[in-house]
Amino acid sequence: MLSTEVLAELRIQLLQEKADLEEHIKQNDHFGLERGHDHESMGELSSYDNHPADDATELYEREKDIALNEHYSFELRNINHALEAMENGTYGKCEVCGKEIPLERLKALPNTTYCKEHSPDQVVSHDRPVEEGVLMPPFGKFDMDEKDEDVAFDAEDSWQTVAQWGTSDTPSDLAFPQDDYQDIYTEADENVGYVEDFENFVGNDLYGKNSTVYPNPQHEHYEDSLDEEGIMTSFGDLPAYEHDPYVDRDKGI
Repeated sequence: MLSTEVLAELRIQLLQEKADLEEHIKQNDHFGLERGHDHESMGELSSYDNHPADDATELYEREKDIALNEHYSFELRNINHALEAMENGTYGKCEVCGKEIPLERLKALPNTTYCKEHSPDQVVSHDRPVEEGVLMPPFGKFDMDEKDEDVAFDAEDSWQTVAQWGTSDTPSDLAFPQDDYQDIYTEADENVGYVEDFENFVGNDLYGKNSTVYPNPQHEHYEDSLDEEGIMTSFGDLPAYEHDPYVDRDKGI
């Protein structure tokens, strides 16, 4: 049985903790959660001009604010519940078994109304930022297995088309850095509208004759790649009897 002096001491301690919590929550405006969107707490109008890494940092801070606000709110409810128990004369006894709660426990945790054995388990919070609702793997539900992949214009193609106008990535973000900032996205070197590289600059007539090479940047890139590899074609070198005339510059060929 707790003495009047001990109860008064614990009551003062609870009231002081309650006042501190309420003042802290008031000063930080419930960790900025009273605002409708985290942009408001950051002073941002939108995410369009922000790097994804910056948005991820702000989302992490939002998650932390929610957790802290929930923790403080839970502690405040426990304090009010303990003060009510004092008014009802049940403070100091476990709500489950009815046994006396050790004084050492009450001094360390004055807002508890349970003994150590019957202390409620801590429940993992499921209160998450609304922004997490839009997080999903790349291309979301439009992902397809390789066996189901087709040549139709899908979500990945849509992303590549938009990414041509620029992304927040830099050359250092890619395993194989690109020369042009407009090519800094996944599979930027993928052929569009053709399969083999040479199909972009080689053509013929309706009868499959009169093959013609149409010089363009892709043709120059193709030639440079062949020279770098030391081969004549992308599908292998030419036979010996055809190789010499192509490389004999002295004959002007």
